[in-house]
Amino acid sequence: MLNVFNIQRYSIHDGDGVRTNIFFKGCSLRCLWCNNPESLDPAPSIMFDERLCHQFGDCIKASNGDIILENDQLNIRRDLISDIAVYGNICTAKALIVCGEEKSVLQILEEIEKDIPFYNMSDGGVTLTGGEPLSQGSDMIELIIQLKKRGIHVSVETSLHLPWETIENYANLIDLFLADLKHVDNDKFTKYTGGNATLVTDNFKKLDETGRKYIVRVPVIPGFNFSTSELFAIIDFAAGLKNASEINFIPFHALAKEKYLMLGKDYLYSDLRNIEKTELIPFTEYAEQKGLISKILN
Repeated sequence: MLNVFNIQRYSIHDGDGVRTNIFFKGCSLRCLWCNNPESLDPAPSIMFDERLCHQFGDCIKASNGDIILENDQLNIRRDLISDIAVYGNICTAKALIVCGEEKSVLQILEEIEKDIPFYNMSDGGVTLTGGEPLSQGSDMIELIIQLKKRGIHVSVETSLHLPWETIENYANLIDLFLADLKHVDNDKFTKYTGGNATLVTDNFKKLDETGRKYIVRVPVIPGFNFSTSELFAIIDFAAGLKNASEINFIPFHALAKEKYLMLGKDYLYSDLRNIEKTELIPFTEYAEQKGLISKILN
């Protein structure tokens, strides 16, 4: 079974043509700015949108004291919830939802097959994202094999923060790797993501050696890597890879703030301003000087 939290149809991002983006739960990193905080935990998560709550009380009645009303506000004591499935369809207003469910390869294929005509017309396909889709195990490999049997182009968004042996299992199956290169300084990387930059850079070198197609993606984050020296170092590393041809810059925005509120988590980046695309032009120019196709994404 695969841990899925969203299937987004008719997307025109993260690969060519019309695409179906499948979002998987579970990630080994804990990036402080993460735009999909609901994806971090592989298990289902409770999300609560106070703006939609009419206080009908159905969730309180279904709970065992893990959801209570305090000072006219719903208090969700997530650490006390033993059976999250109870809340799956309890809220008619959809203020409280369970994010994430297990789906079989067959169930996912049934959704994807609806859109095959759109892939064929636009040279589109499926993009696997998350979370870290490559951490899903043997069922993910089976899903990709079935997609390839149907002639469907497969892209994957990945942090490459995995043992190489895991990535290698997918190398000959995936058409396009959209691989994050967040930083090349290990101390900075660890402080802001909880991970190991050397693991990522080593995996980039090994992926490069396979000859598989990949695009380097750089999330540009204030205080983390948004400086000339840091971004130039990232570009220099990418340009040093034999088969690297393209680098994408993804400017920071604070649109994930509401998700953190719904998960009952603090968002440390809520007061930071968005990075404008024009601020990244010097870095696209430097990347092009280094022989890379360079783009700024939305």
